[in-house]
Amino acid sequence: MNRVTQLICLGMLLAGTACHDLERSRAVDNPAVSGKTIALQVCSNCHGVTGVSVSPTFPKLAGQQREYLVDQLTDFKTHARSDPNAKRFMWGFTHLTGTQIDEIATYFSTQQTTLGQPGDRRLIDKGRTIYASGLPDKGVAACVSCHGQHGEGAGGFPRLAGQHADYIVKQLLVFQRTRDRPRGEVMQAICANLSEQDMRALAAFLEVFPAKAAVADSTADH
Repeated sequence: MNRVTQLICLGMLLAGTACHDLERSRAVDNPAVSGKTIALQVCSNCHGVTGVSVSPTFPKLAGQQREYLVDQLTDFKTHARSDPNAKRFMWGFTHLTGTQIDEIATYFSTQQTTLGQPGDRRLIDKGRTIYASGLPDKGVAACVSCHGQHGEGAGGFPRLAGQHADYIVKQLLVFQRTRDRPRGEVMQAICANLSEQDMRALAAFLEVFPAKAAVADSTADH
């Protein structure tokens, strides 16, 4: 066998191995497949390789709180979370093991976050006020108390900074109108008196979450 033939055979062998590994990585019911591999080869189709999704149908996962991601993946697995897109896109992940869930959450929580593009300044300013101070006349609590000065979240409270505005509005409406999210009791009470315009203002602010001092400055002004 000459040198050229050897190289061709080696290339075909490596290509076959790569395809086998790719198929194996998509077998989410196989506990031997690592969570990181599932994140890269399956979750990335909707959420992006680094968790920065292009479509607002799918939330950005990059930099999200690990505990929050574990909670949500667990709720998808058990079908406890039943909002329409959860059923459509996530209910098939019933075979994920606890280890895989933890590894997926760890991978995305350690990725670099991104912000959206600024839009209507007046809407953003109104959203900043709601985030920092709430709407006392409507009985709406300030978001900052659970989601952090910089929208970073904590533990089971998700990161909101940089999230797609349309996705935030959609989830706020789910919290307000349904019981499809089992960990949403607190949010149901908070969202009860939010108008859709309030939600859009808040979402516009969060998508482009400004400099670190922004929330603190807004709080001092009110």
